[in-house]
Amino acid sequence: MTEPSQRTSPFGTPALGGPPRRFPRWLIPVAIIGGILLLLVLPAIGSYNGMVNKEEAVDTEFANLDTQLQRRYDLLPTLSQAVKAALGQERAVFGQIAEARTRYGGAANPAQKAAASGELESAFARLLVIVEQFPQLQSNERIRDLQVQIEGTENRIAQSRRDYNLVVQDYNRSIRRFPRSLFAGIFGFERKPLFEAGAGNRDNPGVDLELDSTPVPSAS
Repeated sequence: MTEPSQRTSPFGTPALGGPPRRFPRWLIPVAIIGGILLLLVLPAIGSYNGMVNKEEAVDTEFANLDTQLQRRYDLLPTLSQAVKAALGQERAVFGQIAEARTRYGGAANPAQKAAASGELESAFARLLVIVEQFPQLQSNERIRDLQVQIEGTENRIAQSRRDYNLVVQDYNRSIRRFPRSLFAGIFGFERKPLFEAGAGNRDNPGVDLELDSTPVPSAS
């Protein structure tokens, strides 16, 4: 009796029996296309997650900065009223502080808050010039305490501004670098503005102390 011929599997090993098994020809191009898509999808996922993390870091640092800005926002009118009461007269800077606080309170995004904060800083610098010009203001314990509180707040604002600008710079560089720049446009990631110091911190604010005709009360 003639022995049946030995069959082999598609991998070259002897088959246990039955007809040889072969992979469908369409499976090869599908596997190639799937591999190519995987090579594209994985970097896209990594880039997206990385940009999300950096954007979250920007939002967190701005929240920290906004906390210090809000403290300044709350302290300035108290100092303004204390100075006004000690002087016993009206000055333009008091109205400037009120207007700047109104604009800051209505700011809806970091760019608007940065602009309004600059106006508030400028008005605050003018108020400090007035305080420095009158000995009775410098000797007022309430005003001195408020100045110390605001000075500490200004130092924290400066540090928070630096921290915020650092993470913004890192985020902006990230979305500009290839290949993340491709995915940034697709997913809607945009550059974020830096929080710049107000003009009042860079320039020496001038205050005309001769404009007021109301006499200043003595220290007594």
